[in-house]
Amino acid sequence: MWEQRIIRTDRGSIEVFIKGEGLPVCVTHHYSAFNHTGDYYADIFTDKNKVVLVNLKDAGNSDKPNHAYELSMIDAVLDLEEVRKKLGYKEWIYAGHSTGGMIGILYGIHYSTSLKALILTGTAAREYSSSNKCVYNVNHPHFKRMQDLLELLKQPNMHEEERSLLLKERTQLSLRKPENYEKYFSKDIAKRIVPSRLDFFSREALIFDVTRQLSKVRTKTAILCGSYDVQCPLEFSVELSQAIPDASLNIFLNSNHYPHLEERDTFKRVIYNFLKELEE
Repeated sequence: MWEQRIIRTDRGSIEVFIKGEGLPVCVTHHYSAFNHTGDYYADIFTDKNKVVLVNLKDAGNSDKPNHAYELSMIDAVLDLEEVRKKLGYKEWIYAGHSTGGMIGILYGIHYSTSLKALILTGTAAREYSSSNKCVYNVNHPHFKRMQDLLELLKQPNMHEEERSLLLKERTQLSLRKPENYEKYFSKDIAKRIVPSRLDFFSREALIFDVTRQLSKVRTKTAILCGSYDVQCPLEFSVELSQAIPDASLNIFLNSNHYPHLEERDTFKRVIYNFLKELEE
């Protein structure tokens, strides 16, 4: 189980869950609420690192925002910086998957000196639904069903069994082999979508584009992506790897949006080799 802590900062109180030992790794996601059961992506790092899994504003037991802009990606970065300082880390590694990676990109642009390294998985530096390979593109065959599922999952009083079935279907749309869902998601991990954060992100994402600032990322960066990713298609990871000065690109040929589960052993090997290089 993960240890819960409430970090009180000048920007408000932030709930975190901590597990593991070693170099600190910060993990978050833009619109997920975590709890003591942890997170599949964060679990990858707990064998060799101390992981700080962060609930952003309006998620879990973190403070409610006083203003709508506190739900923005840049405000997420500002809150993470305050958490880092309060925990006493001169620097830490930031690892983000999907929208967590988008926050990580902004973190690297504005606070590279606070980061020992960046790990970005299945993410993008700009609005990604413009790609016809993206499930959020109106021309994608699964676009309408994905939108329906997201709206249904916002409902607060849904029976847990029904919620689980909808989450399963949503996730299967982003797996290379949907029939392996139970194999990949076999742990007792329960996290929720935060409707307020998802709604804000859905608007913010439409104008998100920091591609011209990627050269400002001045920390060692590992970029990982499944070749069949339908959420943040591979082209956006290639773009990141070409624009960030000290970046490596790792493509997982048999994965969609969850290479850390679909090719878990290979993914862990890449991550562990990257982390080992940081200690040398």
